[in-house]
Amino acid sequence: MIPDPAPTVRQLLAFYLEAGVDCALADEPVNRLADPDIAPAAPVATSPPPARLTSAAAPAMRGEPPPAPEAAIASAREAARTAPTLAALRALLESFDGCALKHTATRLVFADGNPQARIMFVGEAPGRDEDIEGLPFVGRSGKLLDRMIAAIGLDRSSAYIANVIPWRPPGNRTPTPQETQICLPFIQRQIELVDPDVLVTLGNPSTQALLATREGIMRSRGKWMDYNTGTRAIRALATFHPAYLLRSPSYKRMAWQDLRSIAKVLGELPPA
Repeated sequence: MIPDPAPTVRQLLAFYLEAGVDCALADEPVNRLADPDIAPAAPVATSPPPARLTSAAAPAMRGEPPPAPEAAIASAREAARTAPTLAALRALLESFDGCALKHTATRLVFADGNPQARIMFVGEAPGRDEDIEGLPFVGRSGKLLDRMIAAIGLDRSSAYIANVIPWRPPGNRTPTPQETQICLPFIQRQIELVDPDVLVTLGNPSTQALLATREGIMRSRGKWMDYNTGTRAIRALATFHPAYLLRSPSYKRMAWQDLRSIAKVLGELPPA
């Protein structure tokens, strides 16, 4: 039997990209098969590591165990509750070490748009382009979202855009339920501080996390609900995530119906 030819470097890179491995987490490769009993050679003196790694190192990088999920969730709730402004909330997220996603992401993806907007869109988590830019919805799905909101006479200067998870999961994997619960208090406080007239959840994960429903997006989309901040009820509607519409363009007709419903409600509601 003739063995298969070894893959080329280009083929290996294409395989890794398809698997979601599209960024490096360290400057040097790590040999996971090396004998752990053999001490590595003394490193050559180099420049200090990037500030992001030294100022916000994960507990595991400091030789400490990560915080228990329950403790991390409680810490997130307490921290988010104390944020009086969006700037303060962003600063809290920058210094928060309770979510492991922070330490594999390039940067925090907090929000984009107008904090005084009457409408707020919330997705699930940043992707590769968002992780690089530090802004939500800037890749292909972001361009589609821009076209969607433009269809009802809005743009990023008249809308506010964020995600439930502010850090990109490695390889764009689905956030775990624990990661979602840890980050949930921060997006809930973000919604309270923006205080929009209309909240639009994009996709199933953000809809289930924020609107307390277990229905799939096919059943929950297009139905007006109330999102209660504790001080007021905000009109909320779920629709498809732009990334899903790129994969399944036949559902754009339903998304257009949702957008028309949003435009109608915005026209009926008096300014806050």
